[in-house]
Amino acid sequence: MPQPPIRIAISGALGRMGRQMADAVRADARLALAGCFHRPGSVGDGLVSGDEAIAMADVVVDFTTPAASAELARLCAGRGGPALVIGSTGFEPAEMATIAHAAKTIAIVRSGSFSLGLNMLVGLVEQAARALDPDDWDAEIFEAHHRHKIDAPSGTALMLGQAVAGGREIGLETVARRVRDGVTGARPAGEIGFAVARGGAIIGEHSVSFCTEGETVTLAHSAGDRIMFARGAIAAALWVAGRAPGEYDMRDVLGFGAA
Repeated sequence: MPQPPIRIAISGALGRMGRQMADAVRADARLALAGCFHRPGSVGDGLVSGDEAIAMADVVVDFTTPAASAELARLCAGRGGPALVIGSTGFEPAEMATIAHAAKTIAIVRSGSFSLGLNMLVGLVEQAARALDPDDWDAEIFEAHHRHKIDAPSGTALMLGQAVAGGREIGLETVARRVRDGVTGARPAGEIGFAVARGGAIIGEHSVSFCTEGETVTLAHSAGDRIMFARGAIAAALWVAGRAPGEYDMRDVLGFGAA
């Protein structure tokens, strides 16, 4: 017999990604839109309360803010479900701890990007960082987003920084340079630099350059439409429904991780 559709609730339903996700869920026969909700007090056609949507869903897809995502994880874990797909970025350590605690009870897929191509880029960057000597090759990460993005560097840029650091077997925070301003002195060997641009309606541009005397290797990804993020989030929702508790990422969804 055919499997019943997986019931999806959309958190942050009035946002750009929330609207995109709702359209994508409606268009997918494997899924059913269980409910859409936004912050308390929001008004809109088809909106229900967060409690109603959570109660009706197998998976909640959340592209909101770090604080809202952490609170949603706490609420879902307190009920014993549903599973979560989280695309928010810019978490503080306490918010990360809340999500990690919730993942002991429910399954959570959290990623700085749900793009298949971007997650492939992360793997290539880690391989390059492993092969190129950090004493000779400087690593610089650039990202650009629309004027409304509230965190910087982006979660995806930090994913790429973690990939460089992972390939070099070091901790990112020990070598990350988030800002350069004024007389900074010579660039230390092994440093991982970040540069950020914000403007207009840029959906997402990311690149990692490895620079040495006489040559530069650049690996890059450009987002042309937010539908790619919605497709990735749907893949994550299909994968995480019914999954054992734990915190997962897109590498697990795509079969690249150990889980």
